[in-house]
Amino acid sequence: MDPISPAPTALVELRDVNFGYGERAVLSGVSFAVPRGKVTAVMGASGGGKTTVLRLIGGQQRAQAGSVLFDGQDVGRLDESGLYAARRRMGMLFQFGALFTDLSVFDNVAFPLREHTDLPEALIRDIVLMKLDAVGLRGARALMPAQISGGMARRVALARAIAADPDLVMYDEPFAGLDPISMNTAARLIRQLNDALGITSIVVSHDVAETFAIADQVVLLAEGKVAASGTPADLRASSHPLVRQFIGLTADGPVEFHYPGPSVEEDFGAEAVR
Repeated sequence: MDPISPAPTALVELRDVNFGYGERAVLSGVSFAVPRGKVTAVMGASGGGKTTVLRLIGGQQRAQAGSVLFDGQDVGRLDESGLYAARRRMGMLFQFGALFTDLSVFDNVAFPLREHTDLPEALIRDIVLMKLDAVGLRGARALMPAQISGGMARRVALARAIAADPDLVMYDEPFAGLDPISMNTAARLIRQLNDALGITSIVVSHDVAETFAIADQVVLLAEGKVAASGTPADLRASSHPLVRQFIGLTADGPVEFHYPGPSVEEDFGAEAVR
């Protein structure tokens, strides 16, 4: 009898991944691993490829070079049935929640269970109420998305993301547009649910304080590459100019304010800049 190979310690791994849109390179030689049972934050300036990383893991895009592994399988090489099977083990919290506006809170959370399982409606009811209770919104089950606040909508979306007990939950800017109280609540829920359910989480975010408070490791992307990675404490202690600029929230640094383009003289003429 062949020995059973141990499960890899990383649930997700990017190996020397390249990806771009047309001539614009977004990721160039990106490599990092997402440990099982941990919260990994993917951070960086806007346009740095953070959401693209989530799309590659979910199979919405395929790497042009390198490998994107989910539980040891190369997502880019999966056929349609294999990709759908992998996606059933993933949950996704989209930016701003992306709830179905014509469905109630209850039906939004029930949607993945009804679509991807043959569970009886009575069991779906119990699961939905348990997930809503986990995010503090069991009493809001009958409300429509238009009747709840932005922070509540994000919590409903989180309940939907964990409805089918996924192995991996991906969060795309979960704190965007939230007030400080809702932001803190959302961050606390991500950490608590990750630990209570034994899942693995990837959080894409710009919010340094909230993200550093819940992350086990941080991957900082810049100019299509991994500029730095480590624990939040590692990055706080880093002397790397880009890390200092990102954590210090300063305009001046390796990430320039102006998008590359013609000089002022070329656009307006030499006389205009005198």
